[in-house]
Amino acid sequence: MNHWLVKSEPFKYSWEKFNEDGRTFWDGVRNYQARNNLKAMKQGDLVLFYHSNEGKNVVGIAKVIKEFYQDPTTDDANWVVVDLAPVETLKYPVSLEQIKAEPSLTDISLVRQGRLSVMSLKAEEFDKILEMGS
Repeated sequence: MNHWLVKSEPFKYSWEKFNEDGRTFWDGVRNYQARNNLKAMKQGDLVLFYHSNEGKNVVGIAKVIKEFYQDPTTDDANWVVVDLAPVETLKYPVSLEQIKAEPSLTDISLVRQGRLSVMSLKAEEFDKILEMGS
């Protein structure tokens, strides 16, 4: 199993709205590295949900329920989506400041490539963030 982190601005698509919907396709990715990460996602992979810009917190865990397919919001074949479903809300949101202060997380893409919207995490990084949020 692989581990991931996706970012969404809460005013565009919040964790609360995601939970209301029960599932969504992850669209709007227009960066090739992020797109390649979507293509690498497999059904059952776990995904941290991060509120960007406002809040700057990891707020929940989702899972991949359908692997990549053509982004239905564009005719451009370069762009894909995956389907995600919410799994669990973190007891305590984990802030970007907490992540930056944790020595074992200094190399994650959230810190190194702040604008990347879909990124992979090592299992131990994923587990550390979960530990910080429990």
